[in-house]
Amino acid sequence: MKIIKARIVPLQFKETNERERGEYAQQLEKIREYYSEEADILDTVTAGEDIPACDAVVFPQLIGAAYHYMDILEKYQKPVVVITSQFGTVDMWDWELIAYMRSHGLNVFSPYNVALGKVILRAIGTRNCLKGAKFLMFQDDPGEGMQAYIFKRFYWWEKECTEQIEKAFGARMIYRSWKEVNEKAAEIDPDTAMAEFAQWNVSCENISDAQKILAGQLYLAICGTIEELGGVDGIGANCLNESMYSKTTPCLIWNMLFEKYGIIWCCEGDTLTLISTYVLYHSLKAPIMMTNIYPFLVGKAAIHHEKMKEFPVVDEPENHALGVHCGYAGFAPRGFCRNWKMVPKVLEIVNENAYMINCELPAGDMVLAKINPSFDQITVIPGEIEKYVQFPGTDARNASLLHYRNGEKVMEELPSHHQMIISGKQKAAIGQIAKVFGWKLQVIE
Repeated sequence: MKIIKARIVPLQFKETNERERGEYAQQLEKIREYYSEEADILDTVTAGEDIPACDAVVFPQLIGAAYHYMDILEKYQKPVVVITSQFGTVDMWDWELIAYMRSHGLNVFSPYNVALGKVILRAIGTRNCLKGAKFLMFQDDPGEGMQAYIFKRFYWWEKECTEQIEKAFGARMIYRSWKEVNEKAAEIDPDTAMAEFAQWNVSCENISDAQKILAGQLYLAICGTIEELGGVDGIGANCLNESMYSKTTPCLIWNMLFEKYGIIWCCEGDTLTLISTYVLYHSLKAPIMMTNIYPFLVGKAAIHHEKMKEFPVVDEPENHALGVHCGYAGFAPRGFCRNWKMVPKVLEIVNENAYMINCELPAGDMVLAKINPSFDQITVIPGEIEKYVQFPGTDARNASLLHYRNGEKVMEELPSHHQMIISGKQKAAIGQIAKVFGWKLQVIE
């Protein structure tokens, strides 16, 4: 499993006196104490000297001499992190200096609590790790499959989208055949596949041995491709649109690859979801779920697709949506969820032996978030998971009921029907991630 850490260089000023040098040493140890899991803290460099290869510089201490080092800091061309209090945060006496640095165009981070400091450092490390990261996608002929009238609309299958991902992040998108990996899966000995499945200790409801074997076979076949490529960081498949090539679905496999190897997942071949999940999960380390969002304001177009008669009755229906994907609330690894089990499939377009994961993030504060197709903006919608609602006999057997504050603006500016639900109040943290990546932050509230 890849360990993501930021490489940061502490900077000290030559003008410090003996007392300040002692205080600097103490503060540097405090930074190591608070942030050793998020950053490799390199040896101190005196400002003005060359710095080694790194992702950012950090000031454990600021003094007035800093006002005269703007040209030098600009030449480093690195983010600047200020952690100057003994509590692992910015010291309030440094706001003037920080404002001065920013007025000279420096990208300065001044965490006011340790949790935010960790997000900043993880985001800096994540940005660096994306350079050369490998994302594996199984697909053959995107769009011209099941429900082509829907799937042929999506940007993530455009060559331009792939090129923009590789250009913006330095990552590699690697494509392999969904049909071929399923053919390889069918050749794997059923007893071997069942033995693999038995190790996973999966909670199941009305799942046959045949379905378990299919999941084990596909897992082993996909692992073969991963071993061939080496170092895969994220994975997905055109699982619904090209479901005619598979007797099963890959949701459980994504969970196992995440649990065992830390490989990030996406559904339906959505590379924008894949890159969004990679950045947001590795930066926040918060529970995250991929889903489809169905705002109540969409009306009949939404409930018709889910084979529902009506939305649930709520106050402020204009500020509510359902989170539904493949019959249930969405997909998330089991470690993130309060309820998580393998259940029979719901959608007509997948094989009779397919399955889905019925899982629930904890109710309460959340944000919806996703990188925009322009790759220079991230959209964030703060809100709550109010509860889970059930619609037997529909394509929304167990859906999350989502509440936000400005439904009309959501309808006007939502960048995608695929959204990530992230547990907690994450608006400020995602704002810091946006600064790391140089994105505009769009908050809809």
